[in-house]
Amino acid sequence: MSESTVLVAGIGNVFLGDDGFGVEVARRLREMPGLAGARVVDFGTRGHDLAFALSRCEAAVLVDAIRRGGAPGTLYVVEPTPGAPLERKTEHGHSLDPVAALELARALGSSPARLLLVGCEPESFGGAEGRLGLSPSVEAAVPEAVRLAAALARGLALKEEPCTKPA
Repeated sequence: MSESTVLVAGIGNVFLGDDGFGVEVARRLREMPGLAGARVVDFGTRGHDLAFALSRCEAAVLVDAIRRGGAPGTLYVVEPTPGAPLERKTEHGHSLDPVAALELARALGSSPARLLLVGCEPESFGGAEGRLGLSPSVEAAVPEAVRLAAALARGLALKEEPCTKPA
């Protein structure tokens, strides 16, 4: 793949506690040297921007807080099968819904050939009033998530089969 055909997308709302996980991972990834072949973007809650970017890349790694029933801070790597829906974010209405962004990208005529999701089990989205900052368990998972997202992006950029399970 050529330069920047792999998108690493940080997703989330920093004002809703652990929903800011993807944003923090993207911030730290941008500070890393040597992530050639990948473009790292903090999309926050900008779903239309993410959809447009997904329609223009060959592969993508989405990074987001996702509930799957594990202990807070548990990392997951999910590779949706083509055409199969991702889990929708229904916890609150102020977050980017990756499913809606992917559906919009498909409606624009294209979507990534490979799509991976690095997710972290949240502890709290901050309740009715929200909360700035990650919980301690999710904050502790960020360095490993950065390593994992970088490894997946490098593998996709080199057209390797990246490991889809956290180490």
